[in-house]
Amino acid sequence: MKNTLTFLLVLLALSSCKQENTALVFSSAKVFTSVKIDTLLAEELSIRAILIDSNKLWFAANKGQYGSIDLATDKRFNGHVSKDTLALEFRSIAQTKDYIFMLNVGTPSLLYRISKDGSRIKKMHQDDHPKAFYDSMQFWNNMEGIAMGDPTGACLSVLITRDGGTTWTQVSCENLPKVEVGEAAFAASNTNIVIKGTETWMFSGGTKSRVFYSADKGKTWKVFDTPITQGEAMTGIFTADFYDAKNGFIAGGNYEKPNQNFGNKAVTTDGGTSWKLVAEKEAFGYASCVQYVPNSNAKQLVSVGASGLYYSSTSGEKWNKLSEDATLYTIRFVNDSTAIAAGKNKIVRVHFK
Repeated sequence: MKNTLTFLLVLLALSSCKQENTALVFSSAKVFTSVKIDTLLAEELSIRAILIDSNKLWFAANKGQYGSIDLATDKRFNGHVSKDTLALEFRSIAQTKDYIFMLNVGTPSLLYRISKDGSRIKKMHQDDHPKAFYDSMQFWNNMEGIAMGDPTGACLSVLITRDGGTTWTQVSCENLPKVEVGEAAFAASNTNIVIKGTETWMFSGGTKSRVFYSADKGKTWKVFDTPITQGEAMTGIFTADFYDAKNGFIAGGNYEKPNQNFGNKAVTTDGGTSWKLVAEKEAFGYASCVQYVPNSNAKQLVSVGASGLYYSSTSGEKWNKLSEDATLYTIRFVNDSTAIAAGKNKIVRVHFK
């Protein structure tokens, strides 16, 4: 009995220490009240596809333009893709250990692979379907990746590679949930696909705005409804992010009514099975990109879009405007207090304070 009592007291002490440490970690998270913005690139481009590769930023834009900026040394690389008389507009970008991949919107849809030193570029896939329009692309690991786009048949268009991006195969509609008439997706900020480990979420909009979920890297799929504004061609989910496999956030709204700030923000705590609208008739309207702040316990989020740059420290329940800039389309964090954002004619570095 004495040994048992001692054991229980030790367990209780350890538990108390653990709870105290958790509380300290939570309370130490800094709440931001302002931003300082530095311009990294000023050029007449529309930039909706960016990624962070260690200390380097890669971007893909319209006019067939792409490139990189070393965030430490400011060394620049600029590239251009020409394809007949096409004016290619890249809105998807992803990476493996050795390569950058980018994908344009419109027909034909062209998927390119670029060596990370910029010396070699190669076309890896082409989709000539007259309705082809790809919205987002991500990789699970160095060998397996996925791209998704508007339906050309009874399902979303989904491409998957299992060999590092050398070959891309379109998934049969027999293996995907069917879409409703008028359901598609938006190429707003390369955030229509979110990956955490083997789990994958894809997001639609239009007449229906739903979540397509795969637990096994795109082999099988389920679909879940959301309460986001939907029913018209330019309504629905434009952007999403997950902090971990359970906590996620979706945003968007009505592109044609950018100030409409209800039915455009929702949160999940069960991996996307169910969603709750938040900040109704508060904060921003149409949003093109939302991202969690790293190391914030799913509490802190940033959004960019037609209303400016907003920040939440309450899992999206309340928001504060930190910048009036309504021309930013996409944003990614370098660390837990610095992000890179891009949009109309610029790329900027955002320091959160």
